[in-house]
Amino acid sequence: MDLRPLADRMRPQKLADVVGQEHLTGPGKVLHELVAKKQPASLVFWGPPGSGKTTLARIIANETGAEFVELSAVTAGKADVKKVVELATQNQRLGLQTILFVDEIHRFNKAQQDAFLPHVESGLITLIGATTENPSFEVINPLLSRSRVLVLEPLDKASIIKIIKKVAKAEKLSAQKLPAKSVDLLAELAGGDARVALGNLELAEQLAGDKTITTAIIEQAAQTKVPGYDKKGENHYNVISAFIKSMRGSDANAALYYLARMLQAGEDPKFIARRMVIFASEDIGLAAPAALNLAVSTFLAVERIGLPECEYNLFHCATILAKTKKSREIAGAMVRAKRAASDYPDLPVPLALRNAPTKLMKDLGYGKNYKWQANFKAKGGFLPPELKDLNLFE
Repeated sequence: MDLRPLADRMRPQKLADVVGQEHLTGPGKVLHELVAKKQPASLVFWGPPGSGKTTLARIIANETGAEFVELSAVTAGKADVKKVVELATQNQRLGLQTILFVDEIHRFNKAQQDAFLPHVESGLITLIGATTENPSFEVINPLLSRSRVLVLEPLDKASIIKIIKKVAKAEKLSAQKLPAKSVDLLAELAGGDARVALGNLELAEQLAGDKTITTAIIEQAAQTKVPGYDKKGENHYNVISAFIKSMRGSDANAALYYLARMLQAGEDPKFIARRMVIFASEDIGLAAPAALNLAVSTFLAVERIGLPECEYNLFHCATILAKTKKSREIAGAMVRAKRAASDYPDLPVPLALRNAPTKLMKDLGYGKNYKWQANFKAKGGFLPPELKDLNLFE
């Protein structure tokens, strides 16, 4: 008897069987070509849970004839990477490619990611990483430059329904056993995550026994699901927007409520901390310059401590940022400075302010009359004459 979860048992084995992600798997698209030519490449799959990242990695290995080795960044370390390198070296002697799949690659620190570099660069290992987080923040640049980032979209409702129907057919669940209304509800509750849909179906089937899998049974099976919060969907942006605007409006109660909702839904705490670092300069700025130090310290604390303990740091910082006086002076000055630089990109720097490393430059007047002292007043001012009346702090 196969005791694996339904979602794992029903995982597609061929690219042609994959539902969704046609922008990557369709004829002429990147994954279709890699498989057709049997030439795997180092990739980073970026997408929400249940969108098919692990499935696609396994299919690439299966259809290109490469050995598939899977590591989870949550539990693996450099020693595990070393073992994979040894295996890949043996495979290379046998003319066999090795694909190393690293789930949640964003959880590997810089040193661990650095360990991949020479082996990916030499072609000893084909690395496929999977992440739910923005790779430009979480994956080191040298590794990104040697890989191709492929974005996976949340599965739409039609795709989820198609998956459920395929699984129902394979499991010999008749339309009487699993009515269309129940299929529709399963897809609706999945939130773009095929694994959630099949997990709910599996539990609902157990709860129903010999009876029909009704919508009431499905609701019972799915009751532990966290309210919809897709990290790439509209609700994600709505809640983070409400969090920022609540702090901007100095409503600490609302800010902490939205913060709690994000954490409850599994939001990356570093994402929240990054937004507070931005907020400290954009919305508080000169009103309380120390707010930036607090926000940066919070980000560092979150990075070093992790969940759940770093929640104290997030709530601490959010409360202070919400209650602190606000100033948009820095944001306004930045916008006006950028506009001035765009309108006047090539104005010559006044001679007195120019660097004078050579005698010729000094003879031409570079740095003339400049004095190395605090509050030095340059003759004619520090700006080009055309901008002598510029005032960024209106």
